[in-house]
Amino acid sequence: MDVILKKTVDKLGYKDEMVTVKPGYGRNFLIPQGYAVLATASAKKGHAEMLKQRAHKESKMLAEAEELATKITGLELKIMTKAGENGKIFGSINTIQVSEALKAEGFDIDRKALKIKEELIKEVGTYDVDANIAKGVIASFKIEVVGE
Repeated sequence: MDVILKKTVDKLGYKDEMVTVKPGYGRNFLIPQGYAVLATASAKKGHAEMLKQRAHKESKMLAEAEELATKITGLELKIMTKAGENGKIFGSINTIQVSEALKAEGFDIDRKALKIKEELIKEVGTYDVDANIAKGVIASFKIEVVGE
């Protein structure tokens, strides 16, 4: 029995994948629980069309993400913070401050997509940051922490 998975099922397959299962497993568990639909001719046709449209949307989004990555790559941001005389800052710099600095420059990137290569930024200096813009698209840029 062929079914099209509506959700990812452990040890069976991923969402929108067509798999072959035993008839009892499909009829008594997968279909009633909403994990799958029966792979009829019309369902297969609709599934193929949906995959085609999704691929088109994803390619468009990937192109936009790559364009944004080229703009961000090589960018150097300055983050002003209070610091002591020896270069140690009060508190630390995290992805929230980096995200706000990016927004001030006109780039709206979620803080969860940012990864600072240092574990904690507690001193004045220059640090590398990676921005995971989309699946497989990563932009690297630098931040300079400057004491006030």
